Amino acid sequence: MLMRPQGGSLTPGKDPGSPGEKPDPRRGARPSGEEPEPPGEEPDPQVRSPNPQERSPTPGEEPEPPGEEHEPPGGQARRPSRADTQGEARGALRQREPGVAAARPESPDSPSLLPPPPPGEATKKPTPCKRCRELVDKFNQGMVDTAKKNFGGGNTAWEEKTLSKYEFSEVRLLEIVEGLCGSSDFECNQLVEEHEEHLEAWWLQLKKKYPDLFEWFCVKTLKVCCSPGTYGPDCLACQGGSERPCSGNGLCSGDGSRQGDGTCQCHLGYQGPLCTDCTAGYFSALRNATHSVCTACDESCKTCTGPTSRDCSQCEAGWAREDGACVDVDECAAETPPCGDTQYCENVSGSFVCEECDPTCVGCTGKGPGHCKECVPGYAKESGQCTDVDECAHAGGICPRRNENCYNTPGSFVCVCPEGFEEAEDACVQTRPPGDEATEENPALPPSREDL
Repeated sequence: MLMRPQGGSLTPGKDPGSPGEKPDPRRGARPSGEEPEPPGEEPDPQVRSPNPQERSPTPGEEPEPPGEEHEPPGGQARRPSRADTQGEARGALRQREPGVAAARPESPDSPSLLPPPPPGEATKKPTPCKRCRELVDKFNQGMVDTAKKNFGGGNTAWEEKTLSKYEFSEVRLLEIVEGLCGSSDFECNQLVEEHEEHLEAWWLQLKKKYPDLFEWFCVKTLKVCCSPGTYGPDCLACQGGSERPCSGNGLCSGDGSRQGDGTCQCHLGYQGPLCTDCTAGYFSALRNATHSVCTACDESCKTCTGPTSRDCSQCEAGWAREDGACVDVDECAAETPPCGDTQYCENVSGSFVCEECDPTCVGCTGKGPGHCKECVPGYAKESGQCTDVDECAHAGGICPRRNENCYNTPGSFVCVCPEGFEEAEDACVQTRPPGDEATEENPALPPSREDL
């Protein structure tokens, strides 16, 4: 089985303690009397074991920086061969602890794993079939992404001869599997850990015989899904058959999963156990042994035999039969108006709506001040519309106090003493000191409209 070492780097390895593994002479024997390490714990990677080839720095000599290594004699480091690179990747698919995501090198800047979702989200977890399908979709996308990875477009003949095995190699499998799950996707990583041997077996041995990974992996091997058109624990055929469930006019309950009861949930306009019958408002445009097509009736029909208003078997509410067809009833033309005194009626297809009259109207027959039956006080009909009356333009004046200014407002007026004057019993009396511009004969300018 291909493994990932605990350190996270892709190197060939064997399961710890596997038969035939020789002890590393560089580690040395454990001193007598030293307590063994607890099982399951690994030595701290930051603690370096003593190396007989290392020497302590002499007084005054600076120690070597950690992590640096001496080059071998000759001044040049050995360059890894292509065989070394491929050999490291082969057999390094994954080695994970149960239920833990793949180990990766950690850095101070690397984000911590996300906390588990709150208990309330447990009901939103996807079904096993959906998780399996999503994993297969990612695997298929990985195959697409790695299809031309090792072909650089140079010497095509050399590439085809030398690299063609990459298409079916464990190296490519490793690259695909490494991209299946994010580090925080616990369920995805757990699914891969539990079944990576199946994925490896399919890739190396069964891919040609079973080219459909979903069918082989999710349906036949894990048995968490069903083939399209089947449902339930035993993957029984849906109503109407697995080729065209529900006659193609509905959805089969549990289709493609190990759940549901196989009943049909019909699309709009269809009904019946196999979704072959038409509902009210629809008529059968085509029906034979394999297909049934229902088409909507005209809006004037409750039931019909064809697409026009003359094909109505029964008229819809708000429509009445006239000259062999269903026509709209004008409810607004009734002797008793259907709307209130401050509203007007507007006819629509098969019904009516009541709209509010213009504020200048006392009763109306339509929208706006031009359809008023009468005008509210302060307005009068002018050119067929209710228009504001300017009370301040009255010849004899309308304000009762002397020196008082009149200001017209929509539908009314106000009388206000000018600036520098104050109200008295029958006049506006000046309050400005002598010398100011305002006088009884020349009152101050009127206030702005906003001040009224």
